[in-house]
Amino acid sequence: MTVLPTTHGPRGPMTRILDTIAHICMIVAGAQLVFLIAIFGWLVFGRYVLNDTPTWVEQAALLLVVWITFLGGAAGVWSKSHLSVDFLREMMPRPIRVPLRWIAVIGVIVFGYYLTTQGYDLAEKTWRRRIPMLGIAEGWRAIPMMICGILSILFSLAHLADLARGIDPTER
Repeated sequence: MTVLPTTHGPRGPMTRILDTIAHICMIVAGAQLVFLIAIFGWLVFGRYVLNDTPTWVEQAALLLVVWITFLGGAAGVWSKSHLSVDFLREMMPRPIRVPLRWIAVIGVIVFGYYLTTQGYDLAEKTWRRRIPMLGIAEGWRAIPMMICGILSILFSLAHLADLARGIDPTER
């Protein structure tokens, strides 16, 4: 069962692998979202019922939001459901529309490259510091940025392969 719709050509082994990776990203992000909701419930209960606020919840929530956002963003690149404004491009005549699709995918690859390299630098520079109240390395906040960058590049390369084979993602 696939959670994410795919717009890719024949379901070859690479497409199935990338579908699975994106599916895992969404499962992990979904589980983290459930955990985020649960710990905020604990925060409210602790604050208003027990009159003892669990201070670790806010830092854990910040960490979870970063992971949820980047994993969901990477999966969105694969399913082409990420934030994009493509209606203008898709209204253009085909001779203009096709090169614009290439430019858009290449732009995501460039962005993914910067996410990866800057995420790595950020993780490396902050690894020795600890997140207050959690006691884990601050670099854990940057790791999802690297993962998203790597997956965005991988997914976009697959999109480029589709474009090179003449597969029009809007006609599926």
